[in-house]
Parts: sequence; structure tokens; C-alpha cells
Amino acid sequence: MDAIEIRDVTKTFGDVTAVDDLTLTVPEGSVYGFIGPNGSGKTTTMRMIVKIFYPDRGTIRVFGQDAGGLNQVGYLPEERGLYRRMEVRALLEFHGELRCGRKVTAEVNSWLKRLDLAHCAGRRVETLSKGMSQKVQFIAAVVPEPKLLILDEPFTGLDPVSADALRGAILELRRHGATVILSTHDMSVAESMCDYILMIYRGRKVLDGTLESIQDQYGNDTIRVSAAGGENVLENLPGVEKSRDLGQVQELRMARGCDPQEVLRELVTRGRVTSFSVTKPSLHDIFVRIAGPESAEAQNA
Repeated sequence: MDAIEIRDVTKTFGDVTAVDDLTLTVPEGSVYGFIGPNGSGKTTTMRMIVKIFYPDRGTIRVFGQDAGGLNQVGYLPEERGLYRRMEVRALLEFHGELRCGRKVTAEVNSWLKRLDLAHCAGRRVETLSKGMSQKVQFIAAVVPEPKLLILDEPFTGLDPVSADALRGAILELRRHGATVILSTHDMSVAESMCDYILMIYRGRKVLDGTLESIQDQYGNDTIRVSAAGGENVLENLPGVEKSRDLGQVQELRMARGCDPQEVLRELVTRGRVTSFSVTKPSLHDIFVRIAGPESAEAQNA
């Protein structure tokens, strides 16, 4: 059974169509990434899944149910909503008991220790940093052991150590059978964590599948090269449509019919080449192709 089935869903706010005829299935036990520019419809879709919003048209089923089933869902919204004057442990026990109908002190203590917050258990939420508050709200979402976990930008405000701890916790929940939906603006997170990736652009689905299947749509049209002189030696290369300077490495997009060996031969005449590889485009590059300035220019042409 799929954890979520979305069929022909549209949601409008006045004259704005936030989600436009979206159809999507999320397999049970997967990590499903939502990507897209700000205002593309990711958060609206998540809120419809948890029934904060209702679609104007179409259906959303969670574990096979049109309604109900939300006691099996944990939700971390992008906007933080903690009771700021409560102490951390008391807040988490309150949330957990409200959802579970039983004492959750042991689970709360375990999560506080795991995410390095045990020393904050007696502190008021208002005294915590943004990153600490983020981890507390994550714990509030997972203490009830939901079958479906929906995380809207879960890594916002976290330092690398905290982000790694949260990433490990999310993947462990998946290993124990939970289905996870997460939205992110970090393409490396989507590439490394997600079994499936959905991209929404201007309310419509433009990509949906595994990273490999999405990259296959574009083929091996990308060269990654490191050469003495960096970006300065890349001008007017034969068969190259666009170059992007990544610092120590430059990324080149080949035109249709381009021979990468011709590009390499030309580069060698310009300076020392220390690395050269032909590969599929990164998710970052695909995102920019769809939602970046060149896409807007093409649509306006």
C-alpha cells in the first residue's frame, strides 16, 4: 500500500493557484523529497496532506483513508510553534501524551539524549537557540512514533553536527518502517537522503522519480573539469553551451552533438588539465535549468 495517494489535486488562494492538478504517490517506507523554488506549492501540499488545508478539487488518501489516519502522522512545520514559556521536557511530554494518550517520559528522555539536548530539559523554550528549538520541535513530531513523518525544511538553522544527528535519526526512522516526506532547498540533502524526488514549479509537478531516473532524462551532457586558470580558460569552448564556476572545479554543459574529446583537446592547448569527467547533471543543475533565469528567458521569448 502507498502511504499517500494524491489524485488531481488543485488548491487556490484567491487568484493564486498554489497547487495545480497534482497527482502523486508516495511508497510506504520511503524518504520522499519535495524540492522547488519558494512559493512553488511544497508547503501547501504538505498542509493538505495533514488537513490544515483542504483541496478545492481532487483527493488525498493517507494510508488508504480519505479522512482520519492523522494520529499516525508527525508534522514538523516550517514555522516554529512551540510554547515558549514551557520547559523543554514538560513541553515534549505534553505533546507526546496528547498524541499517544499515555506517559512518554522514557521516549522524551531518550530523544533529548540522542539529539544532545538533555542539558536543556529544564530550560524554558524561549532561552534556546534557533537550532535547539528546531531539534525540540522535531522531537515533538517523532515521540508518538508516527508511521508518516512530514518535515518542512527540517535542517534550517542547524549546524553540521546537529544536521548529521537529525539526518541519522530520520534515516533510522525509515529503517524501522516510517515513511518520510521532507522539503529542502539543499540539493545535496535531496540527492543523498531521498529515495524519490518531486519538484514542483509554479504549482505544477515538473519532476517525479528516483534521482537516477531524473538524471537519465538529461543524459550525460555535463563535463566537470579542473584546469589551471580556472574559469578564465573556458571561454568559447567548442560545443559548450554554458559554464559554471564551482571554485576548484568548473562545470560545463555540452550542446547536443558535442564531442567531449574535442573539448578536452581544446582545453589541453590552453593549459594544464588536472581532472576531466563526463557525467549526468547534478540535481542542483537540473533545478536551475527548470527554475533559473534561463528558463524564465525561454518562457518569455
